[in-house]
Amino acid sequence: MATQEIYIRNANDTEARGPFGLTQLASLAEAGQITPETLVYDATTEQWAALSTQTELLGQVFPEKKKLILKPKEFKTLNKPDEGAKPIDVNDMLAAAEGRTDETADKKDPEIAMMRAAKVGTIGALVALLAAAAGEILPSVDVITSGDIMAVAAQPLVLFGALDVFLAVMLGLGVIAMYPFVRFRAALGFGVLAFIFYTQGSPILLVYAAAGCAGLYLCTIFVSLVPVIVAAAAAVGGMGLLAWNFLSQ
Repeated sequence: MATQEIYIRNANDTEARGPFGLTQLASLAEAGQITPETLVYDATTEQWAALSTQTELLGQVFPEKKKLILKPKEFKTLNKPDEGAKPIDVNDMLAAAEGRTDETADKKDPEIAMMRAAKVGTIGALVALLAAAAGEILPSVDVITSGDIMAVAAQPLVLFGALDVFLAVMLGLGVIAMYPFVRFRAALGFGVLAFIFYTQGSPILLVYAAAGCAGLYLCTIFVSLVPVIVAAAAAVGGMGLLAWNFLSQ
């Protein structure tokens, strides 16, 4: 259309709107107020015609929008497949995570090693306490079954045995909050046993008591696997030898 003054109306409208310029029509089209079916007055033919039939005007009112096309970018990977490599299964992944493979041996998680050491220490302390309790309680079973509270109270080792059983049960239940009490029992037990064996002139039993109590104490301290194994061996060995001596008397 040569004219820039354009009148429009819908098919059901009786009155026209306008005049509008091309810029205004484009704005109305962008706002969705006119469509290609909107009627436009053609001054040349003096008739109303659908905007879709006015090819040139339609292209100006509804200009074709350029599509944004993203050019694909080529990525080059640095990893090259090894045809000779064997498939990786779940066990291999777990072993790598725990540092049990040649490639990850120097990348072990220190927390895993500490958890293993703590588990070994707990088991060692538990077994040592049970061994000590056996040596402290079993020789006095007759006194305990008699029901004489005063006679039981006169046996200090029986009281230690009851404490050892309680601590062993707590450790077996995973109550690591009992560690301070285990350390106190180890220190107190060494003091009492050392005094008894020293006054009796029993240096061998004194060595057993020292090894057992020191090992028991250190089982709750060490967080490295090798030291805690040594401590657990000392605790179990010392307490076991003491129990054997008490039971063999």
